[in-house]
Amino acid sequence: MSETAAPAPAKSKKLIIILAVVVLLVVAGGAAAWVLLSKRAAEGDEDGDKPARTSQPAAPKGPPTYLPMDNMVVNLADPGGDRFAQVGITLELADAKTAEQVKGFMPSIRSAVLLLVSQRTTDELLTREGKEKLAVDVRREVSRPLGYSVSKPKKRAAQRDPEDDEDEEDPPPRRRDDNPVRQVLFSSFIIQ
Repeated sequence: MSETAAPAPAKSKKLIIILAVVVLLVVAGGAAAWVLLSKRAAEGDEDGDKPARTSQPAAPKGPPTYLPMDNMVVNLADPGGDRFAQVGITLELADAKTAEQVKGFMPSIRSAVLLLVSQRTTDELLTREGKEKLAVDVRREVSRPLGYSVSKPKKRAAQRDPEDDEDEEDPPPRRRDDNPVRQVLFSSFIIQ
């Protein structure tokens, strides 16, 4: 009888090993499924209805829209009044919709720009800083009818003019960072 009892424990050992392997595979598969589902839920795709995310970067926005203004000839504020500037300006705008909005306000924008340039002297406009300040001021005048404002650059203490403190304040901006008037570019700048 002892000979017949020996093979039974070997079969039960094999059965236990097979069951352990099956249980291990089920547990490993369940863990893998849990990890994958957790990752998918973290990405916001819990219900699976949304398309899978790709690792490709988002498409960049299209190029800006450029709106050239007609050249302007302006007398400068020099003593004697015999100096003038011919200025060509191109506006860099966020999109074509903004360009259409700006075109609707173009007569008042041109008038404001002419007034700005006519207040400058030759010495101011011959420097890079003078041109950059004019560009900021022109951007402010173009942005104003659209409901945006551009902050004035801070003056250094030595250059501060007390009369500037009395200037009218710009209206509060809707969204300072979203100003669709990106830049003012000079296409020509001639002073005679």
